[in-house]
Amino acid sequence: MISSGAGRFTLRATEGAARRGTLSLAHGDVETPAFMPVGTAATIKGLTPDDLRAFGTQIVLANTYHLWLRPGRETIEALGGLHAFMCWDRNILTDSGGFQVFSLESRRELSEHGVRFRSHLDGSEHEFTPENVVAFQEDVGVDVAMTLDVCVKLPAPAGEIDQAVRLTSAWAQRCAAARRRPETALFGVVQGGLDERSRERSARELVALELPGYAIGGLSVGETREELHRISRFTAALLPAHKPRYLMGVGTVSDLLAGIDGGIDLFDCVYPTRCGRNGRALGRTEDLNIKNAAFARDARPLDETCACYVCATYTRAYVSHLFRADEMLGPRLLSYHNLALFSQLMAEARDAIAAGHWAAFRNQHLHPMSP
Repeated sequence: MISSGAGRFTLRATEGAARRGTLSLAHGDVETPAFMPVGTAATIKGLTPDDLRAFGTQIVLANTYHLWLRPGRETIEALGGLHAFMCWDRNILTDSGGFQVFSLESRRELSEHGVRFRSHLDGSEHEFTPENVVAFQEDVGVDVAMTLDVCVKLPAPAGEIDQAVRLTSAWAQRCAAARRRPETALFGVVQGGLDERSRERSARELVALELPGYAIGGLSVGETREELHRISRFTAALLPAHKPRYLMGVGTVSDLLAGIDGGIDLFDCVYPTRCGRNGRALGRTEDLNIKNAAFARDARPLDETCACYVCATYTRAYVSHLFRADEMLGPRLLSYHNLALFSQLMAEARDAIAAGHWAAFRNQHLHPMSP
């Protein structure tokens, strides 16, 4: 096992469990708490790198499974690595592809060695092991790599959860031993379903590896909102205070605020861009289905509290027209707004924690949001 040259985390302020910190990575600092836009196939759907920089994105997420299949490691390496390939000069985190593989169900076969699966694109057979997943992420030059883990659908029987925890820990050990690139920080993934004892075991075994950071996986896979918040808060408290904590796959306004309140530093989710493609404008106090006829002559911005380019430039009426006319600019503008809103929310949360005003900020913004 080698020591990491990246992934240093500085805790700058706390209020209750909420944390304000800085994660130092190879392509710059990430001020936390932070939301990571999801660029599954090396692109945030509908947006350019300049768009992301305009509203302050510090780090994006890409997906090992999808990049492994298309365009493949050799192409990405030949074109200078993932940063050069996607024209992004800030940080990139790649998940291990484990969630995508395990969601294939009938297309995969799990063993102690790893997981064999068939591509959803052409049916070709592939194998992920802890070693080759780490090698892929390091070879394409990402800033944060994730260990290969086993995710289960919830609710899950005790035996299935036990196997997931056991393999996740064993594979994390192998991932740590396989590390070769100091510039890539390796994060472990805590599993355990909704069982607190399994979460404790998983966290204990992963923390013993002294990795640069830790993620909370296995949520947003069928549990209730209350269970999500309870288990994420419980698990965050098991993780080292001096390491970053990442809650995987969570991304509504209320879930982000609840996560920050529970001690989470990093988030990712396809939710804001998926909503953008489907006509849903996210807001601090309410969401809008912009395709509704009520907005056809509405001259207000999407969200009157939002300072993004879209809200400063376009009316609800115009964006509504774009969707009803099936114009591609509509999904692009809503995706921009939704991610910009999240970026603003994270910046304001950081300021509130630093100033000792987190509780008031949380209570002002926390409101029911349906997925």
